[in-house]
Formats: sequence, C-alpha cells, structure tokens
Amino acid sequence: MLSLLPLLVASCLGVAISETQFSVRLKGGTACSGRVEIYVDESWGNVCDDGWSLNAANVVCRQLGCGPAQEAYSSPKFGPGLASDPILISELYCSGQEHSLGECNYKREDTCDHDEDAGVGCAEKYLGIRLVNGPNKCSGRLEVNYNGQWGTVCNDRWDMLDTKVACKELGCSRPISANKCEAFGKGSGPIWLNEVICTGQESTLSECKANTLGAHDCTHAEDVGIECMEPFEVRLADGPNRCSGRLEVFFKHEWGTVCNDDWDLNDAKVVCRELACGHPEHRKALKPMAGMASGRIWLDDVACHGSETSLENCKHRIWGFHDCTHAEDVTVTCTGVQDP
Repeated sequence: MLSLLPLLVASCLGVAISETQFSVRLKGGTACSGRVEIYVDESWGNVCDDGWSLNAANVVCRQLGCGPAQEAYSSPKFGPGLASDPILISELYCSGQEHSLGECNYKREDTCDHDEDAGVGCAEKYLGIRLVNGPNKCSGRLEVNYNGQWGTVCNDRWDMLDTKVACKELGCSRPISANKCEAFGKGSGPIWLNEVICTGQESTLSECKANTLGAHDCTHAEDVGIECMEPFEVRLADGPNRCSGRLEVFFKHEWGTVCNDDWDLNDAKVVCRELACGHPEHRKALKPMAGMASGRIWLDDVACHGSETSLENCKHRIWGFHDCTHAEDVTVTCTGVQDP
C-alpha cells in the first residue's frame, strides 16, 4: 500500500488535505454498501459522522466505482469499527463533485466514538443494459446485467426521463415511448432495478437513483419495455457520388425523402457538414435530379440556422406529415469530401 504524502492546506474547518487521493473501502456490508474506512498515515481507520452527508457519500461511491449514493448513514448500521481502530477524520464537508475524500475539507481530530462511524449505501455496480424481444436494438424489454446475470427493471416510477437515459446509454436517439409493460414479453430471473429516478442528464442508468439492486415488490408483468429512435442517419442517394444526390433520412427502420418546401442553402449546409462533404454548391443545391423516389416522405418545412451539426437538430414538421409529392424531393450537391 502506498503511504500518504498529503499537501496540507489550512482551513476554517481545521486542516484539509487536497491534491491527494487516499484509499477507501467498505466493511460490514457489500462492495458498494458498508462502514467507511480510509487509509491515512499507513493505517486503516474510520470516519466520524460529524458533518457526514449525502454529498460525502457520493464521493465515496464515485471513488469505489459504484453507482450514486442511496444513503449516508450517521450511525454504525454496518457495525462499529474495532476499539483498536483509529477514527482518522471528522467534520467532513464535501460538495459532492470531488473525486476523492482527500479533496474535501475535514479535521484530523479523534473526538468521536465508534458508535458515530459513518457508512454509505451506494447503488451496486452493474455492467450494462440491453433491449430484448424487440424489432431492433433500440426497442424491447429493458434488461440490466449485474454480476454477469441479466435481469429486468420494474416500472414503478419509470418515465420518459428514465427512458431518455436508457436510450442514450444504448447509443440510440431520443425516446419514443416508455413503460410498455409486456409489449415485448415477460422476462425471467431477477428483477434488478425498481423505483428508478433519473433527471435525464445522466449518461447511464447507474448514475440514477434507484432502490438497492434486487429490492422490489414487482412481478415480471411490470417489466419495463421502451422504444427509442434508432440513431439518426442521412444519405444522398442515386447521385454520382456520396456527396451529391437525393436527400434521404432514416426513421422508424425505413429510409424516406425530404420535401423541398422552405428548403434553402442553410439546410443544405447542415447536410453537407453532417456528411463531411464540404459545402453546398450554390447553383446545384436546389436543382432537381433525374429520377423519382418511392416510399415515405419523412420531413417537410425543414428550417435550419446553418450552424447545426445534424439535420436532426433543425426544426421541421412532425415526422411523416407533409403536403408534397416525390416530385418535390430535396436534392443536395456538396463540394466534395472534406480533408481529414
């Protein structure tokens, strides 16, 4: 074990240690829940619960590679430390954004008893999520992998914000629907997650609040099923090269065209940028091409500012609503493939 060589910084709270990361472990529980112990001055010891908070617990959970803190225990829920174990820090104050408890403010004073040992309950680790029994990788019954075993998610409190995070983690686009119970069949085995609460800003479900893994009052009739849009794609079809042709977009597992109502060079500029094809040729960007498409017309009245990175970010009518024929399909000609 590496010895601690801290940089000491004076603070109104006593002495704070910064620019150091010391080891943390949990005892008396699981890998992600237990009594907090830290390694300071070449010995393991406890943390007094004076000033202990959910912010501090979140730092511990992050340092351990677990999910977000569910509880910050200010009593020895997981049993007191040994009488021979030192209580190394007290009056710990964290913002919750630190990467290590060593970045928080605290006092190095042993004024507490072991019945004040701090503990945490973090969301347990899990390896990933998937959708099964759906028509594509972005629709299906939601399953979570924990300790190598796949299980389902209960729909208690599940909503579109939770679905938004799941879609993001899966590499899909925006959510279409949430909580489609039994639409993709009942699962089997464990129900890992329940009472999931996301803000929508998280990158993975593991960052959202939830009950302890495996704690629920559900049946598989309540398994969550979701639908996300597949990743947005555009292409230029039936042209002389990939940077010139009829504009097509992918939606609901099907390629379709774009109507030229209100289409202008700002819109074409976004398409050329998204395809890494340089800039639209002014004289050719709006010129009709020979040949006519068939199938769906997905977009109409597209209105881009020209600075968007994707046509997906531009305003348009609801997908599939239009007053056009394929004689009005947009075509785009770009200057060519951009240099890397």
